[in-house]
Amino acid sequence: MTRFISLSSGSNGNCYYIGNDKVSLLIDFGIGGRTVNRRLAAHDLSLAKVDMVLLTHEHMDHIRYLGGFTERFHKVVFATEALHKVLEHHFCTVGKLGGCVRETVPGQETECAGVKFTPFSVPHDARDTVGYYIDFFGDTFTFVTDVGSVTDDVVHYCSMAQHLIVESNYDPGMLVTGPYTPELKRRIMENHGHLSNEQTAELLKRAYHDSLESVFLCHLSANNNTPSLAFESARAALNSVGGEEVTLYALPRREASPLFIFDRTKS
Repeated sequence: MTRFISLSSGSNGNCYYIGNDKVSLLIDFGIGGRTVNRRLAAHDLSLAKVDMVLLTHEHMDHIRYLGGFTERFHKVVFATEALHKVLEHHFCTVGKLGGCVRETVPGQETECAGVKFTPFSVPHDARDTVGYYIDFFGDTFTFVTDVGSVTDDVVHYCSMAQHLIVESNYDPGMLVTGPYTPELKRRIMENHGHLSNEQTAELLKRAYHDSLESVFLCHLSANNNTPSLAFESARAALNSVGGEEVTLYALPRREASPLFIFDRTKS
């Protein structure tokens, strides 16, 4: 039985949990440890029992509280060589990852505590941004949380997963007419920024397969999107390719999602 929780999703902070009764991991650590522990404890889970952290990139909303976690619990942190070099000098993590560093290579599978995962490169304006394909004891997940455009690799790994966590950051109309500066608007819309609802919808059409069970829309903008707009766009895309039965959920920004349980013995 596999558990999944989005502990926070968005520019305010990102952190996701996958676990079972023996092994658990976090994707990114962009919110405070006390908040993480409180949100896990609501489901009788504990931050102290998390075995590892998988990092996507070095932006603050993804690593702000990583250093405090490693100093306290000394758990392994997986990231590419280039990202670890950034973390050596980043004020959030400098001097705090000793003994915790484990390097990964995009496109190569790594195994830890029985969990198999493969990072893959995605276009985003950070040093070495990756998504993850994770085989968690037979339950498969793909995380694409910050990505400026849909590449063949993104489609490939999304098309392998039973459970897809994918960015649906902005509605183009809201962004263009919204309060952001022209420079920030260009940064978001360019190929190394974020995915619009329409781009995510096209990705879902390309990546849909018969074994896809659930899609979780993540990293929604507070100013340039709404959960209903993101949901409606993704729902229409899934329905158009035969995915009417796929569970679809827009993840909240500043609070935890419900606990989702995947039990293959009941399928």
